[in-house]
Amino acid sequence: MSKVEDFLNKEEEQEIVEAIRLAERNTSGEIRVHIEKTTSMDVYDRAMEVFHELKMDATELQNGVLIYLAVKDRNFVICGDKGINDVVPDDFWNCTRDVMVAEFKKGDFKQGLINGITRAGEQLQHYFPWREGDTDELSNEISRG
Repeated sequence: MSKVEDFLNKEEEQEIVEAIRLAERNTSGEIRVHIEKTTSMDVYDRAMEVFHELKMDATELQNGVLIYLAVKDRNFVICGDKGINDVVPDDFWNCTRDVMVAEFKKGDFKQGLINGITRAGEQLQHYFPWREGDTDELSNEISRG
């Protein structure tokens, strides 16, 4: 799979967007997915660049989470903003990564993303529960590079 367009079909994309919406119902955290073909940069550095380009560092509680995928490179990163990183253990995203990898190894990228989004939402809920008046600060749509 080397083309971003072939990675997910429209129906799968909508299922992922819905998973983000559901995951964010119980947390003030913001989850985004960004997909691109490849990167010449270190994958984490590129993910952080995208994080800033998407203005994910502008949330009120600094609790945005980006799931970044470079499909041709078969690489992905989960990165959280400062508000998250200041309060969670160093291995916080490992369980989310692991549920995604289990599905990715089977070639089920849609389910891997949905499982990762669901797990990220559950984890965020502990540190950033939804409160009355919370608004969805960022788009739930998948972005592409």
